[in-house]
Amino acid sequence: MSLSSSNTIASDASDFIRVDDFSFYYGAKQAIFNVDMAIPANQVTALIGPSGCGKSTLLRNLNRMNDLVEGVHHEGDIRIGGTSLYDPSVEVISLRKRVGMVFQKYNPFAKSIYENVIFSLRVAGRSKKSELDETVERSLRASALWDEVKDRLHDSAFGLSGGQQQRLCIARAIANQPEILLMDEPCAALDPVATLRIEELILKLKEQFTIVIVTHNMEQATRCSDRTAFLYMGKLVEYDRTMQIFENPSKPETEAYISGRFS
Repeated sequence: MSLSSSNTIASDASDFIRVDDFSFYYGAKQAIFNVDMAIPANQVTALIGPSGCGKSTLLRNLNRMNDLVEGVHHEGDIRIGGTSLYDPSVEVISLRKRVGMVFQKYNPFAKSIYENVIFSLRVAGRSKKSELDETVERSLRASALWDEVKDRLHDSAFGLSGGQQQRLCIARAIANQPEILLMDEPCAALDPVATLRIEELILKLKEQFTIVIVTHNMEQATRCSDRTAFLYMGKLVEYDRTMQIFENPSKPETEAYISGRFS
């Protein structure tokens, strides 16, 4: 099924996202080396590893955000529902509508809570009030924020706490009802209480979305993810069910990292 013309990416529950012998370069510098992995639908897959290991680079290739960097190129392929992200028929803008993203630092726009949520709909020219209202309530409920903000939807988003702002960014990311949600260290700028709220939210959101999360927090990976991939120096060292990775890793490098012997 073409990503360029459909609102639904065809899925195989056991192999929704497929990374095939994928290598990625920033100019002459190789950042990812021959990564192979299959990411199942409606699960949380965590990418862990030390800084600079390629986690965020790999994540940003799942919606081709790295295309925005000058001089990049790749080898191998990434497929969603059997369709290559690099197929000439795939429109990148359409792809990014189907693959939502939440960044490390919460970044609401200088708009009201309401307008933040429906920003992508406004850009697409959708202005029917009943649709916008429904999208705002649905997205804010899904991000566990509705009850906290329903009486101040037209107030500035900057009046929210940091944790609330990050949940608002999640609501904005899912307003278009993507199939996939990418999260790049979504709790890095939050306190422990706000972090717990986001982690609880992630566990609920996987019922609706396939989630890939980058995290430096080992405890967070064990609490939130179904599968974990350990990357080191741009290479995929080990990829398995999360409990297997943390309780009985097969590679000594993985054991050394999760036990804190190197970072």
